[in-house]
Formats: sequence, C-alpha cells, structure tokens
Amino acid sequence: MTESVLEPAGSVVSVNVGSPREIEWRGRRVRTSIFKSPVAGVVRVDRLNLAGDQQSDPSVHGGVHKAVYAFPSEHYVWWRLELQNPDLGWGAFGENLTVSGLTESSVSIGDRFRVGTAELQVTQPRLPCYKLNIRLGRGDMEARFLRSGGTGFYLSVVREGELEAGDAIALIERADHSMSVAEIVALYTGRPDANLVRRAAELAVLPQGVREHFRRRLAGEEARANG
Repeated sequence: MTESVLEPAGSVVSVNVGSPREIEWRGRRVRTSIFKSPVAGVVRVDRLNLAGDQQSDPSVHGGVHKAVYAFPSEHYVWWRLELQNPDLGWGAFGENLTVSGLTESSVSIGDRFRVGTAELQVTQPRLPCYKLNIRLGRGDMEARFLRSGGTGFYLSVVREGELEAGDAIALIERADHSMSVAEIVALYTGRPDANLVRRAAELAVLPQGVREHFRRRLAGEEARANG
C-alpha cells in the first residue's frame, strides 16, 4: 500500500438507507432492502452498515466486505436517458452512498478513503441480482446493469465514524499492484485472457470468496485448454 496525505478524490452526493420490506414480484413475496431513500444530516457508520440501513439476506448481502455500497452519481445521467426516467432519484440502484468523482476505472480494489470521520476500503464490484429488476420495475435490469460496466463498488469499514451528504472523499491509501474495479467487472462480462483471471485469483486484497471464484474459473479454463 502507498499512503498519501488526504488526497482529494470526490464527494458524497447523497446518503441512502432502507429497511427490509415485502414486495409482490411475479406471483411471489420477496423480502428486499434495495429500496433506499436519501437521509439528511450526520449518519453513523458502523462495522456492518450505516445507521438506519439493514440487509434482508445476509447470505449474499452485507457483511464486513459489503458493509457500504457506493455508486457514481455520474451514471445517473446515462440511466435516466436509457430508462426514459428523468426523475430517477439517488438511491435508485440500492446504493448507500451516491458519490461524485469516483468511478470504476479510477478506483482500485484495496484503495482506502476517509469520508467524514470514517475510513472505508474498496473490496469488490457490485454484482446485481434480480432484486434490481424489482426496484426498477423491469425484468432486464440485472443483465443490463452488469453489461454497462458501471456497477459501483462495495466498501468495508476500516474505522467506524460518521458521515453526511456533502462530505469530501479523500484517498488516504492507494493499493499497490492492484486491479481497478472496472478490470474486475470486465472478468464477469467477457472472456478475458487467462492471465487476467490468474491475476485476480491471486489478488490478496480481494475477499477470499471472490478469489476462489476466479480460481475455479481459471481451473476450468485450463482444463478446457488441455482437454
């Protein structure tokens, strides 16, 4: 890791939280917390989530590696046109932090940021599930969102604290020899070179479960090549 002195990186546009709710979707009841709404004022950042926020399915959402989800506000311009919904508001993609100045290409796995009094570390991209379809009332959003490459990214809480909309986001530690969030996303959306998959499989700053996914994928690629 390369540490710097509070290098400006971006800002918090909106802080969004939500509680579990039951939704009727295609003939069945689904429990989801993807409906997030902006909140004003200072919000506490704890080890597993923001105050007022709660995950519905801890087996796939939340946890130390997915405590906070950030999504670039810049993507909203494109999605409002793409979905023909000019009123699409902050939090519509289920993000806790709508951010400005941070993109999947500029942020690397392992980068550490100070936001308010909290310190957050980038862990992995967000891979959408069918609940994004529910949130936006469309059956194709899960696939379209991933194909767009603009997935946003999850953060772990290195130091608990407080933050609010308008806070600066300062880069305090850049991960050396890492991969950008965009590079990891590309491994899910195409057929990358085996060397890139191997690089991700060996990237220590990725959560173990993600590395294991790439190890299995690499083994499969090698088996096919030798078959």
